[in-house]
Amino acid sequence: MNVDRLRPTVLTLAAITLAVALTGCQEGGSAAGGAAPSVTAEAPETSGDPGPTAEPAEEPSAEPPTETPTTPATPGPSTKKPTTKKPSTKKSGGSKSGASEDSSADCVDAPPSPDDVDPDEIALYRIEELDGSTGKVNLVLQHGAWGCGMEDTDGAPFVGTGEESRWALDQAAYVTVTTPIVESTENQRIGVQELIDWVDAHPDSGLVFRYETGDDGAIHRLEQVFTP
Repeated sequence: MNVDRLRPTVLTLAAITLAVALTGCQEGGSAAGGAAPSVTAEAPETSGDPGPTAEPAEEPSAEPPTETPTTPATPGPSTKKPTTKKPSTKKSGGSKSGASEDSSADCVDAPPSPDDVDPDEIALYRIEELDGSTGKVNLVLQHGAWGCGMEDTDGAPFVGTGEESRWALDQAAYVTVTTPIVESTENQRIGVQELIDWVDAHPDSGLVFRYETGDDGAIHRLEQVFTP
């Protein structure tokens, strides 16, 4: 009798236990065999304007560059007018008497113009002594040019032009002379005082000298030109 009362209770507990067991199996199966939830990654939105597109670099050409020949420009006719030079009074064929002069050098047969004047040669006439403290003396001289010698003469004359001028000569200058100051046709060195003494004794001789100036503007080298 008690057994019959307990039977329904036992059956009920067994049914509940079985249901719980079946529920647990279904949940375990879903966890183990179910598909994993999918995650979709959304691409970021891009703006409507596309960015700059990188262009591929050009490959160097294997062929050498072709040079295009250029045509030289043809100069047009010159519009410059030729200048007319004033004719000189110098003639070709005269001769200076200096040892180093060319026998075909130009000469003048009229009073020389400024263009004819030889810038390196002078005719010496007198010497004026200055205060000793200056260390210089004044040469009274005249510029000019070589005239054309005649066929029956030994040498060409030196033709002076313009007014006489004065130029300082340093008393320590290098001076060389020939005849008639010394008995030689070759230049011989003398002192400035010897030159002064001779010129004082023979004023206005007009002997021709080549000269060179120093940094102070005074003449520091004076060499006589030999004339027959």
